[in-house]
Amino acid sequence: MLGKSTIKYIQSLGQKKFRDEARVFIAEGPKIVSELIKACPGQVKKVFALEEWLNEQQQLCRNIESEVISVEELERISQLKTPNKVLALINFFSNESIQLEGRLSLGICGIQDPGNLGTIIRIADWFGVTQVICSEDSADLYNPKVIQSTMGSIARVNVFYSDLGELLREMPGFPVFATVLDGMDVKTAGQPTQGIILIGNESKGIPGDLLDLSNNRITIPRKGGAESLNAAVAAGIILAHLT
Repeated sequence: MLGKSTIKYIQSLGQKKFRDEARVFIAEGPKIVSELIKACPGQVKKVFALEEWLNEQQQLCRNIESEVISVEELERISQLKTPNKVLALINFFSNESIQLEGRLSLGICGIQDPGNLGTIIRIADWFGVTQVICSEDSADLYNPKVIQSTMGSIARVNVFYSDLGELLREMPGFPVFATVLDGMDVKTAGQPTQGIILIGNESKGIPGDLLDLSNNRITIPRKGGAESLNAAVAAGIILAHLT
């Protein structure tokens, strides 16, 4: 049975302040928790699950600290409207330093919607892009909605927060692809072996200082009347062509 202090601690991790202090985040649901245990078992601090799920996943959880909880207890600690069998506490990832050369990376500019950011990370994983660099005003990586939207891809994609302008100014001439409305057709951009692809906020776009640092402006040709594309959708189309 969960104690009051444990329940209060887990509930507090829904807030960035307490996540950052503890360096722990919440993952929920069979799919995401299973993915994280398989990909990075050393990061998993503890699993809280219904008895039926733990019985089914005995092999998966054999070296993971686990505790059986009731449906009512899961509802109390869950961040979801509809709790789903299992919740895990995961230690923050300790990524290596940013490495731009020799790979394609995504640069995320002020995307504050957690669902969008999580979906972009998942899309990056699909296309084999293992590094995403977010501007410091982007959504928090460990927001529960970001974690849910990654569907486990957070375990395979290194996500950093940095001043993108400062980073790019240190690498003059490095390929920078800015996704804009008036760029060249992305289908003509080839498949570069290295570079950073900038994805802007859906309403504000890419900041002017970053546009000035870009040397390749690309676009997804518009055939209808929509003013813009969702950032995650745009990222998927762009990566489908550039990779």
